[in-house]
Amino acid sequence: MENNRFLLYGANGYTGKLIAIMAAQYGLIPILAGRNHTSIKDLASELDLDYRIISLRDNSSLENALKEVPLVLHAAGPFQFTSKIMIEACLATNTHYLDITGEIGVFESAKRYNDKATAAGVMLMPGVGFDVVPTDCMAKYLKNLLPDATNLQLAFASIGGKFSHGTAMTMAEGLGEGGAARVNGKITKEPIGKKGMWVDFGLKKLFVMSIPWGDVSTAFFTTGIPNIQTYTGASEKTFKLLKWQFFYNWILRTSFVRNYVKKQIKQKPAGPTDEMRANAKSLVWGLASNDNGQQVSARLVGPEGYTLTAISSLIIAKKVLAGNFIAGYQTPAAVYGADLVLEIPGVSREIIA
Repeated sequence: MENNRFLLYGANGYTGKLIAIMAAQYGLIPILAGRNHTSIKDLASELDLDYRIISLRDNSSLENALKEVPLVLHAAGPFQFTSKIMIEACLATNTHYLDITGEIGVFESAKRYNDKATAAGVMLMPGVGFDVVPTDCMAKYLKNLLPDATNLQLAFASIGGKFSHGTAMTMAEGLGEGGAARVNGKITKEPIGKKGMWVDFGLKKLFVMSIPWGDVSTAFFTTGIPNIQTYTGASEKTFKLLKWQFFYNWILRTSFVRNYVKKQIKQKPAGPTDEMRANAKSLVWGLASNDNGQQVSARLVGPEGYTLTAISSLIIAKKVLAGNFIAGYQTPAAVYGADLVLEIPGVSREIIA
């Protein structure tokens, strides 16, 4: 009989709660976990699920909880502060690790545990949500179309969506830190918004600018393409303002500014409403080229980002629990292929060049 129980850490967060609510649709039973006793207990009571109150600082309790299940879906960010603790606990307990990060540093850090994970027979797969499933699948799709590709551009945007507290908090931690791209196989620092362009996403033509998205790390692992630039939708006004960032980035890096921004975030709604999620769309575009000037391009449309994250993370969790995994550090499309994203209801993809 297929094991359908897993630990969902950070279940009281915006995305964690969505995952908990949708889990039954995929025949999965999460044990809700987190450090906030009241919110975890209330959600568990509402959904008739088991729960564990665990601080990541309590290593003994964390490992005891992980010993109960074959897999953890880690949804408590910012992952630059939480992923290492959870990964090491998973390796100590032979537990598969999934998370919903989009942080380049987290992917690069997780790679360093590859040998230990392989020896333990467990899979480490950060980024099983919107970060980075649709873009990783796009990268793999374009690589399949143009096997000798040497350059890859990936862009994403949304129509009608908004950020959750968790996403906004992660962004606050990155204020003033600059951007990154993959150049000749190496992750290279560069200013956020170094490049900008207009992209036809099909539903809408939008301006995008370069940012340090997780695919700078993951798309290289998935495809081997040595030059990778990632973009997101932005206003041209913001793009122009960023040209002066070298004057003010040092201010954004101060704890005073970051703490002020975090305080403002906490005063806003936890995330998009159900109605907003139902009506919003996520958009992905990609273009690959080789040294001979050949190009292939494609785009996809899917459900709103947090909805997509909940669904994709549950689809992958179900695969792992069924024994469909590869031990060691992995990326979604490297294991499950370019068509993984098409398993998500409401996703469509087309070649455009």
